[in-house]
Amino acid sequence: QVQLVESGGGLVQPGGSLRLSCVASRITLSAYDMAWYRQPPDHRELVAAITSGGSTNYADSVKGRFTISRDDAKDTVYLQMNSLKPEDTAVYYCSATGRLTGYWGQGAQVTVSS
Repeated sequence: QVQLVESGGGLVQPGGSLRLSCVASRITLSAYDMAWYRQPPDHRELVAAITSGGSTNYADSVKGRFTISRDDAKDTVYLQMNSLKPEDTAVYYCSATGRLTGYWGQGAQVTVSS
């Protein structure tokens, strides 16, 4: 059974940093485009994406603050989040998109509050 397991979430003060990790099992990560989404209470939005070739794109709201990266040897994708704001509070989900299949992680809560 394919699994994507996120970790690294938690409570942080405004201006702080967190790094989310997403470890994949039973898939070859290098064959997948990877992305991080987040879901505040009402909708899910794309935060950052990285293709299998390493091209990246970001939501305007996180450009310059968040960095997505991948280590295919470790089957892991990361989201480095700096200068966090209260509006970044959400459940963050990792996703893997292949040619014919896609997978989601279970989510990691990030709360930015003083």
